[in-house]
Amino acid sequence: MLNLTQKERMLLEDQKSHEQMCIQNYTDYAQRSKCSELKQLFNEYVTTEQQHLNSINQILNGTVPSTGGGGQQQNQTPTFTPANTYDPQDALLCKDALMAEKYVSGAYNTAIFECCDTNVRQVLNHIQKEEQEHGEGLFNYMKSKGIYNPQ
Repeated sequence: MLNLTQKERMLLEDQKSHEQMCIQNYTDYAQRSKCSELKQLFNEYVTTEQQHLNSINQILNGTVPSTGGGGQQQNQTPTFTPANTYDPQDALLCKDALMAEKYVSGAYNTAIFECCDTNVRQVLNHIQKEEQEHGEGLFNYMKSKGIYNPQ
């Protein structure tokens, strides 16, 4: 049974609320998106974010979940059909989602450094890696559609 410090519990509660918001947003974004590739990406992220929420809840309840090599959807970087046009609403959804992933990943970084238990750190590190993979998937989608052109 884990004995979390007050600070660990506070940071995990923050991450729990972040994961809940990601689930709500990705569910909404999948419904609003015009592009089938983007809908699929958002729906995959809903599933992974729910796994993250389940892991955070387990830690808050005193047990360390197994990462089980998870992240099935994100082990490979998705590829997208290149296009020269995109729906402006889809672009806005992507930009918002990418901004959120950047924030959530950074918040996991803080939580990881504040954890006393090595196993909890490993779980949070695994989740953070998947959040970064979400960001990479969004970036690649945006780049393929001409929404974002790095220079």
